[in-house]
Amino acid sequence: MKQQTKTIGLIVIGDEILSGKRVDKHMPKLLELLKERGLQLAWAQYIGDDPTRIVETLKQTFASGDVVFVTGGIGSTPDDHTRQCAAKALGVELQLHPEAKELIGQRIVEMAEGDPIKADVNSALNLPRLRMGEFPKGAQIIPNSYNKIPGFHIREHYFTPGFPIMAGPMMVWILDTFYKEYFHQNDYVEKSFIAAGAMEATITPLMEEIEKKYPEIKVFSLPSVGDPTKEGILSQRHMELGIKGPVEFVDLALQELRTGVEAFNTSTYDINK
Repeated sequence: MKQQTKTIGLIVIGDEILSGKRVDKHMPKLLELLKERGLQLAWAQYIGDDPTRIVETLKQTFASGDVVFVTGGIGSTPDDHTRQCAAKALGVELQLHPEAKELIGQRIVEMAEGDPIKADVNSALNLPRLRMGEFPKGAQIIPNSYNKIPGFHIREHYFTPGFPIMAGPMMVWILDTFYKEYFHQNDYVEKSFIAAGAMEATITPLMEEIEKKYPEIKVFSLPSVGDPTKEGILSQRHMELGIKGPVEFVDLALQELRTGVEAFNTSTYDINK
């Protein structure tokens, strides 16, 4: 059986996420894109606009060999530190990337709407915009189809803006440009059922036994106290039990799990995932 040979992670940077001013949309989007391509997200981290923490985190992930998506903090305002922190983590200087300079210049001209002063790339107004093209030495650009202001990538780390409308298409470009050979290598699936009134303490030995018998799979449980806004079994205390892993083992393991649960006089119900 082929295995996914890339470990994929996500770092979301921004005080606005940690303060609750904005809800993260990057991880749901990345999960969706990975699932469509038969890939999985292994880990995720949320970090505020703290340069020291960003540098330390990036040092660790650059050393890990993981594929890492990094969103946020690549703008030109004082709270945007990601470009500088990436360079520091790598021990290199920031450099104005020539292609980024060209693309940003095109955007400046478009926004000027014929005004020669606003269109002057070297004006004091536009110098902060050009700084958005300063990337760690050796980095390459990630195209931005929304407004041409590129992100950058280096050492399998992919830096995109904090705006989901920009980051989403850039994630698509990254995956389809660099990782097509890894798409759908794993026949990985996830299947589950609902167990009414099941207790984790009772079910745990059974789960452990099945994982031991089928080391290729993982057994999971999602207990719920019930949701009164829903109907039927979902309104009562229940547990979602399931198996994830290679399809050739999932069906066998799931049936054994369900049979074992029903042996405790627990009713089970199919669900649509």
